[in-house]
Amino acid sequence: MAKIIAIMNQKGGVGKTTTAVNLSSCLAAAEHKTCLIDMDPQANSTSGIGLERDIEPSIYDVLLGNKSIHEAIQSTELDYLNIVPSSISLVGAEIELVNMMSRESRLKSALTHINNDYEYIIIDCPPSLGILTINTLTASNSIIIPIQCEYYALEGLSQLVNTINLVKENLNPLLKIEGVLLTMYDGRLNLSRQVSEEVRKYFNEKVYETVKSRNVRLSEAPSFGKPIILYDILSTGAENYMSLTKEVLAQ
Repeated sequence: MAKIIAIMNQKGGVGKTTTAVNLSSCLAAAEHKTCLIDMDPQANSTSGIGLERDIEPSIYDVLLGNKSIHEAIQSTELDYLNIVPSSISLVGAEIELVNMMSRESRLKSALTHINNDYEYIIIDCPPSLGILTINTLTASNSIIIPIQCEYYALEGLSQLVNTINLVKENLNPLLKIEGVLLTMYDGRLNLSRQVSEEVRKYFNEKVYETVKSRNVRLSEAPSFGKPIILYDILSTGAENYMSLTKEVLAQ
């Protein structure tokens, strides 16, 4: 039975997709059978792993019941990593799902068909708190929240936690926060250290020891359609995500 982890923060630019792509890739590199699900209409996880953004079928077709999830699964450069890609059509899914039966659990139903095929299913959430994110939280066992070490980092966190609690109360009582990842950390800056302290106060032991530092090679990798371990395994970015993966595996 797969462990299903959502990577979630409704704020954009916090390293959510970077974490989804690179955590799933590092899990696969460690020979853990992993499936990455791209639930973000921007399809950055899809392109970041080396696929075209308009590839079909996509998770959109699965949610609307037009295709089975098995039909949407694509292979990647890594033997132990598959992906269910996103597409721009997913933008319309928010409206199209409104009148559907069990609209909050469409993804959960789809994942039951592949649960026994993988050890980990990593889901890249859209940067919003709409029906696609609710679907993701309903389907997941736990959540990793990336938080950037910058001004306003904690803004919106209470709303995020409220959404998680609402889903727990009404749709998925076993949902939990797996961990919190500090991103864009620069130890030379007071601000990074201050934000780190604030986040650790707020989430206590949920915060990973690993922090994702700013790293040029990590920023370059998506434009080449490669996770950091295939683009530059000696980079700080690769080191950060391999370290995070060890922590996730130990949980």
